[in-house]
Amino acid sequence: MRRRDWSRVRVLVVDDEATLSDLVSMALRYEGWDVRSAGDGLSAVRFAREFAPGAVVLDIMLPDLDGLEVLRRMRADAPEVPVLFLTARDAVEDRVAGLTAGGGELVLDEDSYEVRRGGAEIELTATEFELLRYLMRNPCRVLSKAQILDRVWHYDFGGQSNVVELYVSYLRKKIDVGRPPMIHTVRGAGYLLKPAAAE
Repeated sequence: MRRRDWSRVRVLVVDDEATLSDLVSMALRYEGWDVRSAGDGLSAVRFAREFAPGAVVLDIMLPDLDGLEVLRRMRADAPEVPVLFLTARDAVEDRVAGLTAGGGELVLDEDSYEVRRGGAEIELTATEFELLRYLMRNPCRVLSKAQILDRVWHYDFGGQSNVVELYVSYLRKKIDVGRPPMIHTVRGAGYLLKPAAAE
């Protein structure tokens, strides 16, 4: 899908932290996506039915319904909608629950430094993990090489460097191999992570 077609996709951002939700929503709108946000689980389920999103960015810890319950309810109505979520939960049961609830597209656990896709654990180096975390914190947003170098490697490299391309290649081999791709190149602009079709 070319960049100009992405504006047709609707994204539902679900997070009870207003600042984070606003930042993610603003970044997605800047890229041309149609975005609606919800600050709690019940609103998220209602908006998912009304808004019919093509992708969902979901926080696990919500004030009313658990994020996993929100995901189960969304999947009951729209099983094909891909979901991206980050979790700070460290219990194995929570991570497994996220996978069985239908959020197995891509799960990154910041506490245990574990990554799973479709239920399978993916081993990443520390740098690969940081790169994936940065991409996941900016879902569906094109990130330039300069932005990635600054945020992941913490330096501004003025010359030509293929370190970003190299690590994106490493990530693709681990995250996307044999599956619908989630990591995309936007020629002349950078890279983005966007949900793949339901697996």
